[in-house]
Amino acid sequence: MSKNPEITGWRKSSYSGANGNCVEFAPFGEELVAVRNSRDPEGAVIFFDRDELGAFLTAVKTGELDNLA
Repeated sequence: MSKNPEITGWRKSSYSGANGNCVEFAPFGEELVAVRNSRDPEGAVIFFDRDELGAFLTAVKTGELDNLA
């Protein structure tokens, strides 16, 4: 995790609601994607490589992580 690196191009899902419970994504270099809490844009940033992020999103979409909530 990192605190406030110089990252531009943050995007939030079009499915995000008005409640602010969202994450934002931004490309970081050629191989990484930065992820942050949209309610705390000055807070911590987590970095995934594209394969890791793809595996995480697939797990979320298929319900593989539902038992963690």
